[in-house]
Amino acid sequence: MKIPISWLKDYVEIAVSIPELANRLTLAGLEVETVEYIGLPGAELPWDPEKIVVGEVVAVHAHPDADRLVLAEVNYGGPETETVVSGPPSLQPLKGQKDLHLKVAFAMEGVSLYDGHAEGRVIRKLKKGKIRGIESRAMVCSEKELGLSDLHEDIIYLPDDAPVGTPLVDYLGDAVLEFDIKGPFGHLEAVFGVAREVAALLDVPLKRDVVDVLACHPAKLTSTPDFLTLEIADPDLCPRYSAALIQGVEVKPSPLWMQLRLKRAGMRPINNIVDITNYVMLELGQPLHAFDYHVLRSKPGEERPAIVVRRAAAGEQMRTLDGELRTFDGEMLLITDGGGPVAIAGVMGGLDSEVTPATVDVLLESANFHFLNVRRTSRLLNLMTDASQRFGRRVDPDLAVKASARAAWLMAELAGGTVVPLIGDLYPGRQPRPTITFDPADTRRILGIDVPREEVVRILTSLEFEVEETGDGTLHVTVPNHRQDATLPVDLVEEVGRIWGYDAFPKTLLRDELPPQRTNVRLKGVERVRDLMAGCGLDEVITYSMVDVEDEGSLWAQSAPAAPAAHLRIINPLSAERAYLRQTLLPALLRTAQENLRFLDRVPVFEVGSIYLPAEGQTLPSEPLRLGAVMTGPREGRSWLKGQDRAFVDFYDLKGVVEALMEGMGLDVTYVPGDHPAFHPGRCAQVRVGETAIGTLGEIHPVVREAFDLPDQPVCALEFDLDQILALWNTDKTLAPISSHPPVYEDLALIVDEDVSAVGVRDMIQQTGAPLVRSVLLFDVYRGEQVGAAKKSLAYRLTYQADDRTLTDQEVSKLRGKIVRRLEREVGAVLRG
Repeated sequence: MKIPISWLKDYVEIAVSIPELANRLTLAGLEVETVEYIGLPGAELPWDPEKIVVGEVVAVHAHPDADRLVLAEVNYGGPETETVVSGPPSLQPLKGQKDLHLKVAFAMEGVSLYDGHAEGRVIRKLKKGKIRGIESRAMVCSEKELGLSDLHEDIIYLPDDAPVGTPLVDYLGDAVLEFDIKGPFGHLEAVFGVAREVAALLDVPLKRDVVDVLACHPAKLTSTPDFLTLEIADPDLCPRYSAALIQGVEVKPSPLWMQLRLKRAGMRPINNIVDITNYVMLELGQPLHAFDYHVLRSKPGEERPAIVVRRAAAGEQMRTLDGELRTFDGEMLLITDGGGPVAIAGVMGGLDSEVTPATVDVLLESANFHFLNVRRTSRLLNLMTDASQRFGRRVDPDLAVKASARAAWLMAELAGGTVVPLIGDLYPGRQPRPTITFDPADTRRILGIDVPREEVVRILTSLEFEVEETGDGTLHVTVPNHRQDATLPVDLVEEVGRIWGYDAFPKTLLRDELPPQRTNVRLKGVERVRDLMAGCGLDEVITYSMVDVEDEGSLWAQSAPAAPAAHLRIINPLSAERAYLRQTLLPALLRTAQENLRFLDRVPVFEVGSIYLPAEGQTLPSEPLRLGAVMTGPREGRSWLKGQDRAFVDFYDLKGVVEALMEGMGLDVTYVPGDHPAFHPGRCAQVRVGETAIGTLGEIHPVVREAFDLPDQPVCALEFDLDQILALWNTDKTLAPISSHPPVYEDLALIVDEDVSAVGVRDMIQQTGAPLVRSVLLFDVYRGEQVGAAKKSLAYRLTYQADDRTLTDQEVSKLRGKIVRRLEREVGAVLRG
């Protein structure tokens, strides 16, 4: 949200510098992200107060040698008028005319301006020169040359009351504060709301003329106005609806001051009627909508137009102001007339009832809608507007008629209309204003500082809380309707603290002892896993917890698909593709790989995140932690080095990552054949620590790979139960001394049956040879005629070593014999060769 300082000054006197004001507002919770200076010192192009002034074109003469140029005679407050060569289209019809009084922005020789004919913003110095034989040393400026906008086809005209000779920086210079308002604070989405905060911060009065229009221009509120049939069919979604009628308007451009304010606030001027609705929305925070009164239809049998606020019928359609045909569901709220929808409540108006240059009478809508319904409608239609943003943050229902009156009388002033002194108003959602019993001593108890009682009262009163003394030391505080977020005494303490100034709190040291610092073992373990996976060359990603259930069903391509009923559905999903909570990490990781393979040839990614499983008898699901990873593409990235391995990663590359991870976590794992429908048969393994299964890894099944639009190449993936891994992880490590005696290495080749596990043989060797057999490494597997059918040869490298002596050949030979005899006895192994 952008707010010009000049607009803010309409409601509050600002005696501090702009940087100080921005700092005070930020500390009070209204974060000022940037300050944009226009013409003032600090701007990219500050306006020289001596050389850029308000001028007055008093005569226009024809150029003797150029039909498209004119000679403009300008009074700029100097001793004589200045004649400049200029070519704006608006001055062409005025050739030969004198006694003009056209106020313009006038620049003199030597000043720096933006080049109106160059692309982008190029600064050039204005120099004296001859243009088609006529000397000119000054110019009348366009908006682009001053940096106000990119318009340069014509010059800028100032209001008739602009004082000639006044430095333009004093007349049009400004600073724009850009805010980042977080939270449900609709009252801060308005210039007047920010002015209220400034008044409280600076302890100055707040000018309330804009919300007290009805005091000067009384109007009767009625539920049955004679110009409209008004009905709220669904009051649960529309607490208030008001309508005013302005007759005899002339639709034309807005005055310059309004256009500039709208532009500086980030809005595009359209025409005076639409601009007034936007202006009042920015000013007071109440969205408005203007209908062409004579386009609205009546109910059957009635003459006057009708407005009915109701839920849409499922499948009902309307074309909105942006030209799009929108289809509604049964929970979206519509504004309808006697013939059908004319607007989406709180979001956008309909195309058929918009204000056009032919509009004469305007029906002005000012209403209040349920904030959650507006949010839902806006998201489902993918239609985010300034109105939906404000309604989604809650708007004060009492503001509806005040804003309507303000806009109506602006239309009378700027469009020549006549305001009918009757406002149709239905207010079924009127609520009593809440009250809070507040003890000022709570500020000391919660904030730790002493704020004088009278200052507490001043702060709350300046924020428009009504404060009454009770006589027992407490205060009876009535909350204003625009502060629907304040419900508890602690909320009032927060208001006092932020306006008093958190930067004004004295610096104190902690009086108590620091609490004991205990390690968060779970967090430490998760970070350890992240570090190890990243160390293996994988990139961490974070994917949505909300998924398309069909993606999860694609993992089960070889079996029955997952039923959506087994998944937890989001009540208010962002989209149909984000309607369910995930039960596995793999679909999102596969989608991530698919999207990145459009730009990269290799994708190694992992994610640590929760899945969501229904918990019987509980409202909330269980959220076990999972580790997922996907690897695909060449084994090595391209580089200038020769001899790169550009073969695709396979099961064993991913298994190497698992081994590095488990070694880093201090866990001994085993691998057994796995059976998971998402993985390729024979290329899937279940990983275990002891008898506990911790997850599955393997190569994705070709059918699943095709379902996720992945290329025809190996795609390897894993998903582990991270809670199990962390439960088994022991942060305490047992260290053994390094032997100073030399090891003995020996290779052992064994012929065993095809169904004998190589891991089982390895474990048997280690058990039998302990403690002298320090390591057993499988380095070769052979199948062929030399070992016979249904047989295989397993070759292991054994390392023997003792801590207290050098092993002799006899000791090694005796231990080898013991190992071979056990293998012969238990698995039928035969020593090869």
